[in-house]
Amino acid sequence: MAAMITEMRTPRRGGTNIRIGALVPLTPPGWTEAGRHLLAGLELAVRDVNDAGGILGRPLELVVRDTAADPDRATAAVEELAGLGVAALAGEYHSIVARAAATRADALGLPFLCSSAVLDALTDRPTDWVARLPPAQSRGWRLYGDFLLTEGHRRIAVATQPSVYWASGTRILRDHLAPHGGTVVELNMSTLDPAALGDELVAHRATALLLLVGHPEPAVPIVRAVRRDERLAHVLIGAPAGQPEFAGWAAALGDDGAGIPFLRYLPEHLGPLGTRVGTALRERLAEAPSFVAFEGYDAVLVLTEVLRAHGADRARTAASWPHVAVEGTRGRIRFSRVPGIGVRQWTWPPVQVADRDPAEPGRFRILHTG
Repeated sequence: MAAMITEMRTPRRGGTNIRIGALVPLTPPGWTEAGRHLLAGLELAVRDVNDAGGILGRPLELVVRDTAADPDRATAAVEELAGLGVAALAGEYHSIVARAAATRADALGLPFLCSSAVLDALTDRPTDWVARLPPAQSRGWRLYGDFLLTEGHRRIAVATQPSVYWASGTRILRDHLAPHGGTVVELNMSTLDPAALGDELVAHRATALLLLVGHPEPAVPIVRAVRRDERLAHVLIGAPAGQPEFAGWAAALGDDGAGIPFLRYLPEHLGPLGTRVGTALRERLAEAPSFVAFEGYDAVLVLTEVLRAHGADRARTAASWPHVAVEGTRGRIRFSRVPGIGVRQWTWPPVQVADRDPAEPGRFRILHTG
């Protein structure tokens, strides 16, 4: 197991630092590319806060722990960070890991602002200790279902692997498409070879194949196999979980990775703050920042405003979620209660269905918004 990572911000002014714990997947089997973007956003925001004088003159310090997509490791990190006296937690990309972290944070009475995980059931019970920035999976994936219907797709196949997250996504799509005559058939990629996938798609007369699988394996071999099967030239490949957003996708697949619609959480046009932050993130990452990097930045923005108003008291931080009104990089952030979701939820961040332009794979096209 790789060592956990701690990032200490250099104090810029006198006084005791205010610490924020950060949960980030930085080593495999975590999606390290997403983790790198998330950490870039968190770190940039902490730097900007400290350059502006910190929190009431006290420097903000980020204490980072690598979750490596391991729920047990995340739980241990939450316990450690609570013992280190952090004022709050931020971060985490993987939904199952964020669920474990949220459950433990709730039990310990430690405020947790989830930056990037979308699973509706982030906690088993309603809690005041946890808030979330990205939209719930049910909202984003229903919008993706609307996109499929608009494009005329009603016979949907999902290439999937065993996972609570993928199972939840499949259920959301099936329930949303069924009233419109849509069907969803599951193809278990734990037992099915990508080369044999074409026969299944033909047999089911599928017009769309959604990748509910890990990246790069088996997502990359599946895309290559479908692209090279002449029988499937009419089949739309989709990736609602957002894999094509990242540069690693384009590097692995080239032109084959274009024209694959995915979900991302950005407005059609960034405002002045989002534009400035996007430029700084691009310099920091040496590539175009994903929506995950903006989520990391916004998480620190929200926590900074709460801590400035209420200090580092954990109970007061948790009690303040309903009163947050922060202008983030992607819009004004407010939290509310949503039926069926136990955490305080930003209602709602912008949602896009986008793809990489087949004529220019380095450019994104916005196909649908909500």
